[in-house]
Amino acid sequence: MAKQTPMMEQYLRIKAEHEDAFLFFRLGDFYELFFDDAQKAAKELEITLTKRGKGDEAIPMCGVPYHSSEQYITQLIEKGYKVAICEQTEDPQQAKGVVKREVVQIITPGTVMEGKAISDRENNYLLSITDFSETEYGLAAIDMTTGQLLTTIITTSFEDVSHEAASFRPKEIVVPSFLGEEKQKLLTSRLGVTISYEDNCEQIESMGEYVNHLEDYRTKMTCQRLLTYIYRTTKRALDHIQQATYYLPNEYMTIDSYSKRNLELVETIREKKKQGSLLWVLDKTATAMGARALKQWVERPLIRKEHIAERLSLVDSFIEHYFEREAVREHLIGVYDLERLSGKVAFGNVNARDLIQLKRSLEEVPRLFDIVQSLRNDFANKLLQQTDHCEQLKELLQKSIHEDPPVSITEGNIIKDGYNADLDEYRHAMRNGKSWIASMEKKEREETGIKSLKVGFNKVFGYYIEVTKANLHLLPEGRYERKQTLTNAERYISEELKEKEALILEAEENSEKLEYELFMEVRENVKEYIRPLQELANIVSTIDVLQSFAVVAEQNHYVKPIITPEGDVDIKEGRHPVVEKVIDSGEYVSNNLTLNRERELLLITGPNMAGKSTYMRQLALISIMAQIGSYVPADEATLPIFDQIFTRIGAADDLAQGQSTFMVEMLETKHAVSKATKNSLILLDEIGRGTSTYDGMALAQSIIEYIHNEIGAKTLFSTHYHELTTLEQHCERLKNVHVSAIEEDGKVVFLHKVVDGSADRSYGIYVAELAELPEKLITRAKEILYDFENGQAQLQQGTENEKAISVEQKPSYSTNEQLTLFEEDNLGSEATNKKEAITNQEAAIIQELKGVNLLHVSPIKAIELLDQLQRKLK
Repeated sequence: MAKQTPMMEQYLRIKAEHEDAFLFFRLGDFYELFFDDAQKAAKELEITLTKRGKGDEAIPMCGVPYHSSEQYITQLIEKGYKVAICEQTEDPQQAKGVVKREVVQIITPGTVMEGKAISDRENNYLLSITDFSETEYGLAAIDMTTGQLLTTIITTSFEDVSHEAASFRPKEIVVPSFLGEEKQKLLTSRLGVTISYEDNCEQIESMGEYVNHLEDYRTKMTCQRLLTYIYRTTKRALDHIQQATYYLPNEYMTIDSYSKRNLELVETIREKKKQGSLLWVLDKTATAMGARALKQWVERPLIRKEHIAERLSLVDSFIEHYFEREAVREHLIGVYDLERLSGKVAFGNVNARDLIQLKRSLEEVPRLFDIVQSLRNDFANKLLQQTDHCEQLKELLQKSIHEDPPVSITEGNIIKDGYNADLDEYRHAMRNGKSWIASMEKKEREETGIKSLKVGFNKVFGYYIEVTKANLHLLPEGRYERKQTLTNAERYISEELKEKEALILEAEENSEKLEYELFMEVRENVKEYIRPLQELANIVSTIDVLQSFAVVAEQNHYVKPIITPEGDVDIKEGRHPVVEKVIDSGEYVSNNLTLNRERELLLITGPNMAGKSTYMRQLALISIMAQIGSYVPADEATLPIFDQIFTRIGAADDLAQGQSTFMVEMLETKHAVSKATKNSLILLDEIGRGTSTYDGMALAQSIIEYIHNEIGAKTLFSTHYHELTTLEQHCERLKNVHVSAIEEDGKVVFLHKVVDGSADRSYGIYVAELAELPEKLITRAKEILYDFENGQAQLQQGTENEKAISVEQKPSYSTNEQLTLFEEDNLGSEATNKKEAITNQEAAIIQELKGVNLLHVSPIKAIELLDQLQRKLK
């Protein structure tokens, strides 16, 4: 590389320290990017790529205006990149040589504090993971916008670490540089996050208040790694960070990342949108804090009965007191985001309008709490006990900040009159000076007779007296001193005006400077209230979520669930909360569901599209709703407390990890059967369909038997392998149920009703008809199915000259029947022709074969039997 200019040498030196980030290098009114950064940024931001220099030594360059840089930074952050902001740190006029520059902040997906990259109704988590051994990991999570800091220890596998990390939906994860590549790949492919590195996890002095109370050195080290990374990137004090809270993952219902996706708890599988998810149904919150809390609750249901009961009791009260609930909602609407306002105060980017929002929120809080206390609910009273309403802070903001201040904090007009005596004096001088100037203009017009004479001001020339050239002859000689010549006018100054100008401009300058200082002083005072504000935010968000549950329950006719320690499930006329909202009113068919000690595993058969998957998801969602403290969609619901939910519904490849649909299916099933307990809920849909029929049936039966015999978890297992329905005779706690359908005039009507017993057929071809596959294809499929069911399947393709078989004349089929192993007619003919040649041993084998009831033999047992008979014949 050719020798660079001093400025480019400075750029390259700073860039070498921030190789993983776009370096926004401040040059005048622009942030400039060079070399690879420029080429990549030009493509990502769709801005013009230029060059600095000429010929072969030209350097790729692009830039964005300083005043509009936020939108470009946000675009890069949303795409998972990091941006290092490099500013001029000395006055160019006083600099000797190259102006000193340094990186003042690194913005990353996990540390961004504001802008479009931050959703008001979602947390923005930054995680840290530390591996202490192959079965020992520390995890810490922080939301920089709210200051919430959580930590835990996971002592199983990195697979479980990834599931726990997924529950936070992080944007960025900080790991040590020596974390294995396979583990990093698992995080990036499964979570789609930005990976950052921090090897320093030594405590620095300012960390003490956040981590010193942690007893486990592993959690302390993990938090310190996270906080070190934050200090290094943000380069600011973070007074709003809350003391680290240690939690145990098993203090909540465990829902792995597979199940959260399959159940569509917070977003839909295909479109990744909130609409169509459980969160969408339940979210009638009035504040951003409440919306974020609701999302956390949905992803982490409770497992302690007393805590569930407390939430349900306050939902009861809100339902019983309609007018009070409406008043609560009205006051909640007036409460701004206390959590994130606290974060902005601590981060140093709060403006006067933010403080007005804070003041108005503090005015609403006492009124809100008075209404909630009037409900006389024990849980509400416990929530509101000894709360600090921050009255002194509210009074400070009322006295100090204008009701309608500007966005900028340097332009003045922020602080109220009467708050500071010196500021009042400056303002008096400014106002009187401007009044004097207005009176001077009037006096000069009268004395000169020039009615168009005016006294004006601009930032370049200050105050001036302007006379049009047409009136210059009326101006007495020597009255004014010429200041500026315009095309159509002359501008002048007088000694009297000079004196007033100095007085007014000095007052304006001092006023703006003093206002800025007073505002910063107020902001520092607000910092002292960060902890009480965060506590208020937690209480307000809890109230908001529970009133939302009451609104949803009333609108959708939900009922209060009964939580029982016996472990029984008894749901009367249960409904899927999402499906019933998206289909036409009155079309949803409700269903009963019972699980108990005699009925732990339901084997569900029935037609495609009849609603098996909906029935299964319905139970999971009703259970989750109950355990977050919500009413549920049913006429009656008695439910246990599930410690875990495992769901395998739907099929999808995981191309990022090179895994087929069947491999994904097996991995998710393995996770369920290896982690579930007798207090868990397992939902498995069509396991085994991704491989050959016999392989699939063998796996499905083995999985059912393992769950039944080894785990004892409440389980719903849907299948099209009708042969598995015979398991009811061997597994005492397994019961067959099916989704009913009727056939009328050659058409199938799905009743969507689950009843006891097994289905006799799957109606797959009828579903293909509904999908409007070609008629010729459907007709041929019916012919082939008829042949299969009658043991006459032919592999060769039928010719066009073959006579078409009338499907309507063929008898209806039942897939409960096993295919015969030999064609009986052929076997009988061969036995007649060779009757004398059959030995006694062969006759015995034939008799043994005839005595086998294929309906009661599994596929694997059938194969073993055939092998034994064949060996005897040889």
